[in-house]
This record gives sequence, structure tokens and C-alpha cells, in this order.
Amino acid sequence: MGDPLGIGAEVILKALPKFCRRAQFLVFGDPQQLQGLKDLAGVEIAGGDSESNYTPLSAGRASVAYLDHAMAAYEKGRIQALVTAPISKAHVHLAGFPFPGHTEYLAAKTKTSKFVMMMAGPKLRVSLVTIHEAIRKVPQLLTQEKILDCIAVTYEALQRRFAKAKPRLAVCGLNPHAGEQGIIGMEEIEVLAPAIEKARAQGYECSGPMVPDAVFHEAYEGHWDAIVCMYHDQGLIPFKMIHFKDGVNVTLGLPLIRTSPDHGTAFDIAGKGVADASSMEAAIAMALEMSESKHD
Repeated sequence: MGDPLGIGAEVILKALPKFCRRAQFLVFGDPQQLQGLKDLAGVEIAGGDSESNYTPLSAGRASVAYLDHAMAAYEKGRIQALVTAPISKAHVHLAGFPFPGHTEYLAAKTKTSKFVMMMAGPKLRVSLVTIHEAIRKVPQLLTQEKILDCIAVTYEALQRRFAKAKPRLAVCGLNPHAGEQGIIGMEEIEVLAPAIEKARAQGYECSGPMVPDAVFHEAYEGHWDAIVCMYHDQGLIPFKMIHFKDGVNVTLGLPLIRTSPDHGTAFDIAGKGVADASSMEAAIAMALEMSESKHD
């Protein structure tokens, strides 16, 4: 359910009725806030109740407890996929949560060393080699190993979870014009190209380094199944331009399916009944599609 002070309960209540005939769902959250689940056919969101008696500290503790209960259910074989509503990093850190966010928590819980953040929508899919890093740090953080791992995890997920037998994967350059043969930057020559060659040698068909200002349009037109991006905003700015309401955050490489809506806790509108559930709907739909994918 995410942070109980946020819109998690509301968007869950609004989204779930559309999917209850396709699968069984378990909701890990505050039963008092989720009482509307007793009558999914006619959910009504009452304004003004979501704040309850939670403080930031207790909200953080609750957010972590919901996650812990969900993972305990996974370990017992009760769930195949996890759709996470937004948490507040500030609140969970107050509660002693030692991870930057959901992704790192889930990787630690499942003992997953190689995982990738992907943003996915009907038109674009982008994977990130580096995530929440300062721009000035990105060139030093990019290594052949990190790029190769991102390519491999993305490629295998496209096959296993998105039913793409032969994925068409583009690897974005770091610099304008993909470095212009070293005139604008050497990263493409020294780091990206060797990593791409290693990936190809291991059987991961991919192209690049691609010119960043052209490759997203090509993907939008259907020429690529996913783009591997070097840093956060390189991938997320074009992605959110297209998929602001229906984009989904997917963690690749985990043994379970994990998706999340592409928005935050929205404390300012919590409890008002006005939250848009489109991204939660998209996250649930994608989790179901990934669960139903038959390609091995």
C-alpha cells in the first residue's frame, strides 16, 4: 500500500476492480484505510480520512511492515508478482530503513546481485545503467561491466517477461552525437563500444552506441524493443513526455515480478478522492501480462 499518508490506498481501491476477474490479489496495508475492498464492485473514496493518526515515523514503519509482510508471502509461495504503491524515502529512513528504495530492498531480500530499473509503457521501454546519481559522477560510474550487466538483464527480461524471442535492443551513447568519433567525448570509444562488443559475443544482440537525440524517436516508431540509457534523465525525460500517466517502473532481474506506478506519494492530495489511478492500473496490468508471458 506504500506510505499510509499518501495516495496508495486510494489508487489501489480505484484500480483493482478492473482486474479482479483475471487474478487473485492480496493487499498488504492498513485494513482501516482499505475497508472499501470489501465491496470492490462499487468503490467509493471518502475524502479526509487518509491521514488517520500517522506521524512521519509511524508511516515509515508501516510502509516497511507492509513490504516485509509481502515478501514473507512471496517466500511462502503465495504471490507471483508484487505491485508497490509509492513510499516516502524520508519517512522510511526515519524508521531505520537501510535501503535507498524498494528496488534495493527487494534485491537484498531475494539475494539478487544484478538488477535493473526499467520504465515501461506501450511505446517506450528504457533501462538505466546508473539511476539516482549526480550528472558529474556518471562518466566515472560507467564501466564496461555495468553496461554489459544492464544489457544482459534487459535482454533476458525482454525474452522471459515480455515475450520477445529476439529482442531489438539499442544502447544509447553518453555524449551528444554519441561522441562524434571522439571529438565530443571518448566514453563511447573507450567504454560503451567495448561493452557492446562483449555483449554481442555473449549472444545479446544489441546496437550502439546510438545517437541519443535520434534513438528515442526510432523506438517510438517501433524500431527498438528497449533502449539502454546511461543515466536517469537521459531515459526518463523522453519516457515521461510520452508515458506520464501510463508509465510503469519495473525491476528487472528479480526472481519475482515487481512493478510500480510512476508517481510519488502525492501527500498534497491524499484523502481528497482526486488521485489519478491510471499509473497504478498500468502497473497492475503489466504485472499480469508479465505473469502470463509464456516465452522461456
